[in-house]
Amino acid sequence: MSLPPETVRQVDALVAEAQAAGRTPSLVLGVVRDGRLAHLAAAGEHPRPDAGLQYRVGSITKTMTAVLVMQQRDAGALALDDPLEAHLPGTGVGALTVRQLLGHAGGLQREPDGRWWERSEVGDLATVLAGVSERKIAYPPHRVYHYSNLAYGLLGGLLEAVTGTPWFDLLRQRLLEPLGMARTTYQATEPFARGYVVHPWHDTLREEPRTDTGAMAPAGQLWSTIEDLGRWAAFLADPDPAVLAPETLTEMCAPVVISDLDAWTGGHGLGVELYRCGERVYVGHGGSMPGYVACLAVHRPTRTSVVGFANSYGLRVGSLGALGQRLLTTVLDALPAPVTPWRPADAPPPAELAELTGRWWWMGKEFEFRADAAAGELRGGPVGNPSLRFVPEGPDRWRGRSGAQDGEILTVLRDEAGRAVALDIATFVFTRTTDEEP
Repeated sequence: MSLPPETVRQVDALVAEAQAAGRTPSLVLGVVRDGRLAHLAAAGEHPRPDAGLQYRVGSITKTMTAVLVMQQRDAGALALDDPLEAHLPGTGVGALTVRQLLGHAGGLQREPDGRWWERSEVGDLATVLAGVSERKIAYPPHRVYHYSNLAYGLLGGLLEAVTGTPWFDLLRQRLLEPLGMARTTYQATEPFARGYVVHPWHDTLREEPRTDTGAMAPAGQLWSTIEDLGRWAAFLADPDPAVLAPETLTEMCAPVVISDLDAWTGGHGLGVELYRCGERVYVGHGGSMPGYVACLAVHRPTRTSVVGFANSYGLRVGSLGALGQRLLTTVLDALPAPVTPWRPADAPPPAELAELTGRWWWMGKEFEFRADAAAGELRGGPVGNPSLRFVPEGPDRWRGRSGAQDGEILTVLRDEAGRAVALDIATFVFTRTTDEEP
């Protein structure tokens, strides 16, 4: 879906302004709609950006590492509440759980020991673990949100221990190849943008090193393009079930911790960041490596995303992230909400579903229940808003799958003649008329 011309103008203007204000050699952002790149906004000439030019994604790598962990969970190879020690013994922080590491809720310190890992050849996992002990736990688990790159180095080690496959080989086999992300690589592959530090006083450029971060690679090593990162954004909006179950991705987007307790505008799920922008919540992640920053923001309900790269720290990761979220909001505000067309049912619902439809009463208030014959589901709620979904779970037993009744049981109550006379929804009894006693 293409963007309206006025929206394109606004997006291009915001990107141009950000490039100039941030003194950024090369800045590019892409808008993704319904799985396709709908617009590319670019500014700068060092180098001239395009959709196929590689930049470093930094910590957006963590979202992919997290999906690999969830694939293993779904396969039964691990559980989220397993201690790290169960799969990667001898770390010194083995009591922390997989869930705590994914959500930055374990209190683990941010970095491994030694020189700054983003500009250093880190070495193998044994080298990292040599500096890890219980002293690396800064806070008790779930006390505070404490972002940890080290946590994702350990998760990469866990993945290799569980699967017997090195992290990047696993990533390539399980994510990059199935999703067609051929330009997402471990090391830079031409054409790619060099990363720079811009001198504060005379605007010259100093090229930054492109290090192999070794055992810390699962936290931030990858290189990608707008086209490939757009494919990843489309996956996070609407995953291919052959790669990850949609319900698992929804689980990943539920908050593990709130990251700003003063404002409640941000949080962290299982490997993804959560951003509240007005009445919308976006999922995604920021990224930075020396000379590079990146952003990823996804609005899952509308399958709309913004991805972006810059090749200097002039636009800090927070600034680029804020720009990406602002562009996403601009796009969503300009586009009408998608409407699913009504279609007639192919056939009447089965009798056990049809008899539950119509009006029901509870506490003097009227509710309506309708059949979704195609899905075999019962829909209910206040008159005019039957937004609750119930799926069959056995004779006269239905399981709630949305809203306040998610997970709750609806039981059909019958009279001596076998007629459905009441619906017991988690002890709240709905009757056919307002005068009937529950």
